[in-house]
Amino acid sequence: MNEDRVPTNYKLIRLVRTQSSEVYLIWDDDRRIGQIDLHYAHDTIHGTLLLEVDLPIDQEEGLIAQIDDDIAQSYLPNFDREDFLITVFRGEEISNYTDTSGAADDEPFDEED
Repeated sequence: MNEDRVPTNYKLIRLVRTQSSEVYLIWDDDRRIGQIDLHYAHDTIHGTLLLEVDLPIDQEEGLIAQIDDDIAQSYLPNFDREDFLITVFRGEEISNYTDTSGAADDEPFDEED
């Protein structure tokens, strides 16, 4: 990674954690800028970084370094792992789906039914 990277201080909020993966939202103050999905596979960490904003390459590298420092190294320090692979995508959220979407809020609960 570039030694001239810009230090970053984004807020990383964990959404999901399993034995082998984690999902975090990335915030810059009150603006969501992306999401990182990390998957732990023995001695390699695979990540998918979804950015919702354009970041200069030095800030992107700074964000990846922050993710490594704040999250990945707590699972497997860089001296103990084979690789830390991150694939970066640029996109936007267009919708989300859930099995419970609207089901509980649309109709009042009636114990007699």
